[in-house]
Amino acid sequence: MALERRRVHYQGRVQGVGFRFTAARLAPGFDVSGSVRNLSDGRVELEAQGEPDLLSEFLAAIRGELGPKIHRADEEALPVDPDEAPGDFQIRY
Repeated sequence: MALERRRVHYQGRVQGVGFRFTAARLAPGFDVSGSVRNLSDGRVELEAQGEPDLLSEFLAAIRGELGPKIHRADEEALPVDPDEAPGDFQIRY
């Protein structure tokens, strides 16, 4: 099972709209691990790891629910974290 890890910085009206809770609610359905947090500059940062197809579907589901609030999403690949437990997705504060 190949894994990928991605970081996405979301911009727009993404804080104060339930973005983190939506991501955390959706994550178990895609068996992804990682975290989501608000940044002090008004963006939301999401890091997620999982099988490539499920990871892409998870990010598409976030856009499907929150798309009108997202004005920009900058995505980058990260090295896989071998110590991260599958399915462990958290809201970070």
